[in-house]
Amino acid sequence: MTKKYKHLFFDLDHTLWDFDRNSEQTLRSLYHEYDLASLGITDFDAFFQTYNTHNDRLWERFRSGYIKREELRWKRLWYTLLDFKIGDTSLAYELSAAYLEILPTQTILLPHAKDLLEYCKDKYTIHLITNGFETTQWQKLQFSGIAGYFNEVITSEKSNSLKPHKEIFEYALSATGASAEESIMIGDAIDIDILGAINAGWDQVYFNPKKLPHNRKPTYEIHQLDELMQVF
Repeated sequence: MTKKYKHLFFDLDHTLWDFDRNSEQTLRSLYHEYDLASLGITDFDAFFQTYNTHNDRLWERFRSGYIKREELRWKRLWYTLLDFKIGDTSLAYELSAAYLEILPTQTILLPHAKDLLEYCKDKYTIHLITNGFETTQWQKLQFSGIAGYFNEVITSEKSNSLKPHKEIFEYALSATGASAEESIMIGDAIDIDILGAINAGWDQVYFNPKKLPHNRKPTYEIHQLDELMQVF
């Protein structure tokens, strides 16, 4: 590494906090608690896959400004239930509330996440930039035991902007007193974390554990978090 960074900005979900496994664990507990099998959803894996499809689609609409936060939160479960021929709006709201209560208390981190933060904490000032919601993201950090590593936590809610829009990166610089030249963004989403950082004039680390093909040219690309210890 020829460039000296002072500020590391991490994404949270899918980068440090294992969103997929934590979400699956939460939905599995709700699947059994609400006895969804008795309503005709006999295959949890199909239920989980259907939920993820709607969740991804609605998050894209939320990032694009087409829907509001509350609509995203309950409709991903409503559409999932509809796909299984269950037209129960009350149940969708109830599942949504329970999901949002349980999910941020889950504690599974991605491999090497805590080791990496421990390695970096005395060498850099560490921050977070996340499109997640303020209360939810703070709960995730606290329950998983990594809240203390971050100097500033920049959420879309606090900054009134979303990655990949450059405004959230500008807000992050203002909040931390950092400059773009001494900052680097580490994230898993090529068209959100990486493209956003590129547009803001920051260097980037693309965390690509599935080795997905792409046509971007990030400053660095890694497939495991411990590879960052060789970069930093």
